[in-house]
Amino acid sequence: MQRLLASLATIWRLSIPYFRSEDRWAGRILLAAVVGLELSVVAITVALNYWYNSFYNALQNRDAQGFIWNIGVFCFLAGIYTVIAVYQLYLNQWLQIRWRRFMTQTYLRQWLNTANHYRMQLLGDAADNPDQRIADDVQQFVEFVMSIGLRLLNSIVTLVSFVVILWGLSAAAPLHLFGITLAIPGYLVWAALIYAVIGTTLTHLIGWRLIPLRFQQQRYEADFRFNLVRTRENSEQIAALHGEAAERERHGERFGLVVSNWLAMMRRTKKLTFFTASYGQAAQIFPYLMAGPAYLAGVTQLGDLMQTANTFDKVQNALSYFVTAYQDIAILQAVVQRLDGFEKAIDAGRDVALKQPSVEVV
Repeated sequence: MQRLLASLATIWRLSIPYFRSEDRWAGRILLAAVVGLELSVVAITVALNYWYNSFYNALQNRDAQGFIWNIGVFCFLAGIYTVIAVYQLYLNQWLQIRWRRFMTQTYLRQWLNTANHYRMQLLGDAADNPDQRIADDVQQFVEFVMSIGLRLLNSIVTLVSFVVILWGLSAAAPLHLFGITLAIPGYLVWAALIYAVIGTTLTHLIGWRLIPLRFQQQRYEADFRFNLVRTRENSEQIAALHGEAAERERHGERFGLVVSNWLAMMRRTKKLTFFTASYGQAAQIFPYLMAGPAYLAGVTQLGDLMQTANTFDKVQNALSYFVTAYQDIAILQAVVQRLDGFEKAIDAGRDVALKQPSVEVV
């Protein structure tokens, strides 16, 4: 729990300067618009959930007029959803590039301020490959903070919106086991909660090692790329000294680290994907196993069953947010650690410049 709170505090510290900068009003307006459109997506999803009930009941009752009406309603809702999705993506990307521009300019100014870049090198390897941190890590930080944050908001609002519906459907379609009706208040909600808790726990146990592996992969990739650039810049000296063999050996060693760490990531990702894919497939059939007996017993109609399955799927997906987003969270965690280390190295280099010179007599 402490690690989670520390990570959230670091993300907040890295994020908030932009929304207090000279570009703050544009950033705040764009963020509010993107959040508003995300909430609109949830509203459309709720409307479609009720549409499921009406549409499938019209099919079961062979109601041609109701069928045509529901097709028209779906086209209307789908059209609104498409417009919202397009403009949400457009405004999201607009916010990302403005945010990235601010962070890039800030880091460049701090890194290249009065030889701070040189002092950082003298202090050690606390901030390896600053070029990658400014070019790649800033871009990934902005992208994944927006993506993960919006998906988390969607999951929270979806959970609040659909859990009430699912609780009511639990009473309309009581649990049937072996011909016996069991009156368990909100049993579909509890089933979704138990299913999600088990999935989230197992996902974390399987996938938590991806975070340090992602961190190391970014470092090894940057080291390999930096040495290739260094060889290109010093090609004349290398040719004059016939140092090609030594350069090949050095590059081979660094690429070997890239490959070995990549293979470790592959093995861990394979295990995680095997579980999350199985979890997702089982979630498709699980609500029918819970609500299907009530339909077969004639207690509910087809529309109620389909609405129950759709509602259960929304609630379960919202509760299982960390299962589906775990790999993205692992990438963001590695990026946050790298940017946090870079900022600390910048501060350390600046502190050295501000420190008064002194001579210690032993």
